[in-house]
Amino acid sequence: MQITEKQRSAIVNLERLAKLMDSQFRIPGTNLRFGLDALLGIIPGVGDFGTFLVSEYMVLLLAENGASGFVLARMAFNIWMDALVGSIPVLGDVFDVAFKANERNIRLMRQHYMQGRHGGSAWKLIIPVMLLLLLCMAALAWLSYRVIMWLFLFEASVLHSLS
Repeated sequence: MQITEKQRSAIVNLERLAKLMDSQFRIPGTNLRFGLDALLGIIPGVGDFGTFLVSEYMVLLLAENGASGFVLARMAFNIWMDALVGSIPVLGDVFDVAFKANERNIRLMRQHYMQGRHGGSAWKLIIPVMLLLLLCMAALAWLSYRVIMWLFLFEASVLHSLS
């Protein structure tokens, strides 16, 4: 498969972004690598939603550069897994370090553009999956907000009862 200069430029930029999100930093004394995805995931709701938007941007950029519907659907699934499991406190942060959805998507992208793999259409899946993910992330952000507010109110009532 012959790729255009625009596609080659998009690939290089997305590879840099994926590295920043998934493996830019190394835990000293180990081979464990992590990125902004794991760091921002520590912030309940907001961090996971932000990293979801970056991952979705990557997929949309690939869609603009001619990626097949099938490869886009597989990438959307990776993002969905990252968003769903990554939103679980503590476990999600460990999952973000291990799963590396953006780097998985970059591998799919390379296989698609360089080897001509993962062809075919899946447009009927892409839009509903992305909308579902967006709704799930918004619900998780709202739920995180409610839990934090409940914790503050609970703490205030306990402190008030002690005084």
